[in-house]
Amino acid sequence: MNSLPSDYYSVFGIAPTLALDLPELQRQFYVLSKQFHPDRFARASAPEQQYALDFTSLLNDAWRVLRDPVSRAEYLLKQQGLEPGDSRTNPPPPELLEEVFELNMALEELRAGDGDARGPIAEALDRFLAMRDQLDRDREALFVRYDAQRDAATLGDLRALLNRRRYIENLVRDAQQALS
Repeated sequence: MNSLPSDYYSVFGIAPTLALDLPELQRQFYVLSKQFHPDRFARASAPEQQYALDFTSLLNDAWRVLRDPVSRAEYLLKQQGLEPGDSRTNPPPPELLEEVFELNMALEELRAGDGDARGPIAEALDRFLAMRDQLDRDREALFVRYDAQRDAATLGDLRALLNRRRYIENLVRDAQQALS
């Protein structure tokens, strides 16, 4: 029996790239799911049954990570030895400090019972959603650039973008929770 693939890209037999053809990845996921489904190995040897179980588990993990562009980028960064930053250790982006301060003030006012704070929170949410959307467009451009050049500078830019996106995603979550 063969050994399991060493990484998520190898599970699908593809090169480690960031800009993936998602319909093709999904098609390949279904083909492999069917091919290695444990039920197909019910009469196989114990090692073959175990391989099918292990491969199916690895396939599901690979699918879950590679189908999501943010998870895929974080995975590739880790594969290249670049851990994504942590929101607890990364300060907020300097250009967001004022907006974060204003959002926190509005959140405190809302918690204190001031219903008028909902308007500024909704406006902040709209701005943060627009920022996140722009970062997603920028991320796609970095995906294409990395796949073409395979350079460390692009990975560094991608890491910084993901850290900024993670921070903005937390602000979006906080604003949405306050408004719900």
